[in-house]
Amino acid sequence: MPDSNGTANTAESRARGIRATGRRRKGPTRRRRIMTIALCTLVSVVLLGGAGLGYVYFKLNGNLKGVDINSALGHDRPKNVDNGSMDILVMGSDSRAGKNGEYGKDEGGQRSDTAMIVHVYKGRKKASVVSIPRDTLVKRPDCTTANGKDIPGQQRAMFNTAFEVGGPACAVKTVESISGTRMDHFIEVDFTGFKKLIDALGGVDVTTKKPINDNSSHLHLPAGQHTLNGEQSLALVRTRHGVPGGDGSDLGRIQLQQTFLKALMNQVKNVGVLTNPTKLYDIADTATKAVTTDTDLNSVSELTGLAKSLGNIGSDNINMVTLPVTYDKANPDRVVPLEKQSQQVWDALRQDKDIPKSATKGSAGDQGGTDRYVK
Repeated sequence: MPDSNGTANTAESRARGIRATGRRRKGPTRRRRIMTIALCTLVSVVLLGGAGLGYVYFKLNGNLKGVDINSALGHDRPKNVDNGSMDILVMGSDSRAGKNGEYGKDEGGQRSDTAMIVHVYKGRKKASVVSIPRDTLVKRPDCTTANGKDIPGQQRAMFNTAFEVGGPACAVKTVESISGTRMDHFIEVDFTGFKKLIDALGGVDVTTKKPINDNSSHLHLPAGQHTLNGEQSLALVRTRHGVPGGDGSDLGRIQLQQTFLKALMNQVKNVGVLTNPTKLYDIADTATKAVTTDTDLNSVSELTGLAKSLGNIGSDNINMVTLPVTYDKANPDRVVPLEKQSQQVWDALRQDKDIPKSATKGSAGDQGGTDRYVK
């Protein structure tokens, strides 16, 4: 909705970019302090207890890293639709730099192993999450990195190359280009940070209906109930092989990621960090070191405000889908969006409506098979 000062202020706020429209500042409730998606959950739930504690507040602020996506993208972006909704691009970083080098050779660039668009509906009571397979072939637009480097576009580029060659700004521009939907925020977490967050929370409970044995990701789980530590959790969300019912593709891995994220959300509800100051600080310190955000979220106060505004959303109120795709005829190791069905997804998000079931019917993204064996 426009602000009370009328059209001039609305236009001014739109020009400022990701943060500034009136629809992004709906009054929060405090009934349940849980974020929608795991990465946001891990950061925000702990910050609720740490904000305003002097040194702790200063220390946590110093941990946070921000990227000025607004300046990098300028005004060549989709229109900011003031319908009360919010869209956040959440990415998992597959960088091999530093401690992440144990997962493979550092080839000099960031890589995106996971990409999800989190759409929070007006009223902040439910959300939809659209996973984009990293091997999706898209038209990558020309873009400029946050450091001012110009990156030429490419036809039939793998989606994850946008993050690799141009970082967060190029990833956001690519998502906005293919979806026609403006991203309000950006959140990134890397391998090492992910593991530490899970360990700080005491692990995540999952149940496997059949054994999982994947030598590539070093994951070996018998059938039954498990409390996964950070290393095991990372292996689960990255595995593509050895999973019963799986097809060995990135699409099957996405189904595992979606299942795991819901389990993680339920775990955060029960961990009791808000009643344990020492545990609260440890998790907050770990979480704020693990993430990179856009500069409009780059403070404890902003993350806390986001957490409060999303406090009524639980795992049962989240619809998780994979972008409707089919295997590429020229290269079966790649997928391409199903244009008509993908448009249904993007139209639903822009209009703040539920994603229709017809949008994902027949999509290869719903045929990975792994979701039947892990919960």
